[in-house]
Amino acid sequence: MAPVAPREGVTAPPRRACPRISPVRPNSLSLPEEPGLDAVTDSHDLHECLAPRILPRARDEALYRRAREAGLTELQARVLAGRLSGYQGELAPLVTPSLRHLAHPERLADARRAAERLARAVAEGEHIGILTDYDVDGITSHVVIRRTLSELFGVPDQRIHSLIGHRIFDGYGISLPLVERTLALTPRPSVIVTADCGSSDEPRIARLAAAGIDVIVSDHHALPEAGPPASAYATVNPTRRDCGFPDPTIAGCMVAWLVMSLTRAVLIEIGHLPPSTPKLSPWLSYVALGTVADCVSLGGSAINRAVVAQGLTLINRMEAPCWRVMAERLGPDSVPFDAETLAFQMGPRINARSRLDDPYAALHFVLAADDATARRHLEVLDADNQSRKTIEAEMVEQARAVATAQVAEGARVLIVHLETGHAGVQGIVASRLVQAFGRPALVLTPAAQPGMLTGSGRSVEALHLRDALQRAHDLSPEALPRFGGHRGAAGVGVPLEQLEVFREAFARAVDERLGERELYPCVFTDGELAADQLDLATLDELERLAPYGREFEAPLFDGEFRVEQLRVVGADGSHLMLTLSQGAVSVRAIWFRALTPGELPAFDLGARLRCAYKLSRNRWRGRESLQLMVEHAERLPDRGGK
Repeated sequence: MAPVAPREGVTAPPRRACPRISPVRPNSLSLPEEPGLDAVTDSHDLHECLAPRILPRARDEALYRRAREAGLTELQARVLAGRLSGYQGELAPLVTPSLRHLAHPERLADARRAAERLARAVAEGEHIGILTDYDVDGITSHVVIRRTLSELFGVPDQRIHSLIGHRIFDGYGISLPLVERTLALTPRPSVIVTADCGSSDEPRIARLAAAGIDVIVSDHHALPEAGPPASAYATVNPTRRDCGFPDPTIAGCMVAWLVMSLTRAVLIEIGHLPPSTPKLSPWLSYVALGTVADCVSLGGSAINRAVVAQGLTLINRMEAPCWRVMAERLGPDSVPFDAETLAFQMGPRINARSRLDDPYAALHFVLAADDATARRHLEVLDADNQSRKTIEAEMVEQARAVATAQVAEGARVLIVHLETGHAGVQGIVASRLVQAFGRPALVLTPAAQPGMLTGSGRSVEALHLRDALQRAHDLSPEALPRFGGHRGAAGVGVPLEQLEVFREAFARAVDERLGERELYPCVFTDGELAADQLDLATLDELERLAPYGREFEAPLFDGEFRVEQLRVVGADGSHLMLTLSQGAVSVRAIWFRALTPGELPAFDLGARLRCAYKLSRNRWRGRESLQLMVEHAERLPDRGGK
């Protein structure tokens, strides 16, 4: 489901407020209203407001023609034109991703200065700190930096300090508790390189600098209005206004990879390393994982598409224990891995650790030197992931009830304060709210610091979340003393006593940017497939455009089907296994989370459904077959008015 506001070229009905009613479950099967009803109950009205709408993707016709002229099939051209509106660049770097499209790291502002300082630290035997975020992007960045220092540059382990904050007790980035622990180290690192954090941490960087520590910031999050942190020795960030790097959308792990690649070149220049020193190419497996899991753009970014494509090639060689053990856990039919495996299998397990506890088990899993070690750490990650799912389900239920009441009052942005919520799953819960209500959402829970709330937000396509938070800060700086992030996701710190002031400021900031645009959950599709296209050959055709991800979503189609078979599956009875027919063609389908546990389907055999679905490859004991992955379905009236 793509829960975003309508794109350009898609006409939406006039904006209207939803009525005040009791909570409903927006994921339910939506049934059409009978025509001619003058009076509708409040619950029906709100259900209509929240029922996902299947809409066609706006198509860039000029790009569609270019793609056809370039030799792409009609279906491939349709997919490109539905995702890259206004794209004027060459198609080859997107359609055939290649590392030759990478830009030189020296095009990153401050990269040379950063690399020379790191090279001096390596050559002169200084202690080096690696300070990264605790999510997948941060963990993979950490692995890239640490393995490069240790295995390629020969830095002894005792001179490398891993510094990763605890999400609950330390908070994001270069937090004050993390600074205190760094200053307590004996010996202290004389230089610290960050990754996936640091751009908004000037006060803490200043404290480290005052203690004689050079801080090199490598990051990809939007910089504050004041610019790069003044106390940093260097700030390498492709979003800098003075940065000449051609792609500001790269992930934090890619920034780290580029900085370390340039450091290798400098060490060779000064004669500390021989020219035969291996390049960092094998580490692109980690960069691919971090890039996919951090949801950076895979649309018009030739660099991101290249590193994910190459990284998946490396991963599927199964040379590192972390990949082998994950394949073992998922089963033989999971190989080869694709971008969805990284996004929905590996990413959540690594993130789960930092959501609930310290992140070092995740780091040790990815760094594991043998299968037994990797397997032991994966057991911890799996257990955390199961705990995360339980906590998430409870918080989503609470948050939906609060959000439903806010929508009933006409709210266009959801700010949900859960007094007993777990800070580790705020972002996931916010994502669920965006999916259900089609509105930007922030989920706030108590912070470790008394009197403070911490929160994570997710946005809709039409709203740049970090820019909206900047505006809210400008309106009421005391109500939003700390925030950071990018277009689609952000984190905040809000004083509890200022919550209502922040709520008003942020709502105003959102309204200024969205205007009268109506907000509702949407399912954008690539149109219909003919019955004879429901086969593996069509899936092969679509997979030639991979990798898919944020801003280049996997193709989603819609069509009318007859239900030939159905049964409730899953441990909690929330999934549906279906056989659907279209004309003489029948195909298996699975609809995950179609039901509330214990609920019965709202349709039976013979029902006609309009489904939004993806094509997927079902592997079982070495055999492959086509399977539809249903994202949303609407019951249609039987022909003949039944």
